[in-house]
Amino acid sequence: MASERSVYMGPRLRRLRRELGLTQAQVAGDLDISPSYVALIERNQRPVTADLLLRLARTYKLDFSDLSEGGGSDYQARLGAALKDPMFADIDLPALEITDVATSFPGVTEAFLRLHTAWTERQMELANRAAGEGDDALDPMGEAQRFLAARRNCFPALDEAAEAIAARVEEAGGFARYIAQRHRLRVRRLPGEVLGGSLRRYDRHREEIWLDDTLDLASRNFQLATQLAYLELKGPVEQALKDGHYASEAASDSGRQLVRRGLMSYGAAAVVMPYAAFARAAEARAYDVAALGSDFGTSFEQTAHRLTTLQKPGEERVPFFFLRIDRAGNVSKRLDGAGFPFAHHGGGCPLWNVHDAFARPGEIVTQWLELPDGKRFFSVARTVTAGGTAFGQPRIERAVALGCAAEHAHRLVYTKLQPLLTADQATPIGPACRLCQRIECPARAAPPIGRQILPDDYHRGRAPYAFDDR
Repeated sequence: MASERSVYMGPRLRRLRRELGLTQAQVAGDLDISPSYVALIERNQRPVTADLLLRLARTYKLDFSDLSEGGGSDYQARLGAALKDPMFADIDLPALEITDVATSFPGVTEAFLRLHTAWTERQMELANRAAGEGDDALDPMGEAQRFLAARRNCFPALDEAAEAIAARVEEAGGFARYIAQRHRLRVRRLPGEVLGGSLRRYDRHREEIWLDDTLDLASRNFQLATQLAYLELKGPVEQALKDGHYASEAASDSGRQLVRRGLMSYGAAAVVMPYAAFARAAEARAYDVAALGSDFGTSFEQTAHRLTTLQKPGEERVPFFFLRIDRAGNVSKRLDGAGFPFAHHGGGCPLWNVHDAFARPGEIVTQWLELPDGKRFFSVARTVTAGGTAFGQPRIERAVALGCAAEHAHRLVYTKLQPLLTADQATPIGPACRLCQRIECPARAAPPIGRQILPDDYHRGRAPYAFDDR
């Protein structure tokens, strides 16, 4: 008789158990094995037999696809990504050693990843304070942005769970049918006055989901995907929230709520634009935002936002940063996966043409950017609108910018179709006037921190201020 095939999948089993909200003892009771045996499996000290895999699938109604990919490769990719931090640049870290640690010591690997994430958050917090950019302890929005930035706005567990939902939605024939079959909820489109100004409302009593009848198709689908996220993605979202660090109790409640909302929106985007399919399409379309939006039935902003999340370890694509501003320059959304030095408080640089996009509504404007330290980025900006889908409704116009570092720009359709637009034509910009040391900038609105202003009794240059050389 052939021997029973067995595999090691400890980290994957641990993740599934946590997503289901179960303890090791509960899993042991459900599978009729000892809690110590569950612990050994999760530490990769015992294999999972084919018989136990079948029991797992039957007991928790799991697809085999949920169990097929072991956690070792995921841990290996995440550990490898963390060890690329410049802090470890002088340490020889062979790939084989990383594989051995991730496979043989998943508990140690997870502990290291948590510590590294917490360290990254602390570094961002200290950098903001050192730059005089305000106190994040009193700023829940700053906490939420730091949480996302420390994880590069990428949550693989959410992506995996959302891909499974997307497959079921497609099989059911659309969001409304899937929600009716799976959750026994009816989707209705109603006038805005009935919804009391809401775009979406879940009425538990009537077992209905109401949508504003003026929403376009992309917005309707995204709202239904968001409701699905609240119904089906609570496990991975709550697990991600547990790993967060918050600067103070004063802001933590609001900060956690903002992070939770952001993670649910992330899950919704991952349902509408599943990671694997979207990542393949992004490469095939050379990151053409409009074309990708047409492929997935999403808006320009939704598509651009999703492009910032394609950093799943082992399956990375071009790392992007994302910014959304209004006409007054207020930043309402900021995501960084490309190392762009955003100003966390105050205005941005007026030389960046994201501000000029309002003069060319609906048109894509491109620009090469050069920072004071010599780093170059390529930027794509366009206006987007919200509301105004019915007569008399307020219409909100904003501009969004999507960009990447110079070394990735050649992969974008926007540079391929503009061969004469080169990095040598980069516009010198800074993160914000108070943080920019470009002395001769005529667009400067405020002097930089730490520079002594010279009197102009006898001399007035083109720049608003003259500074001491010291």
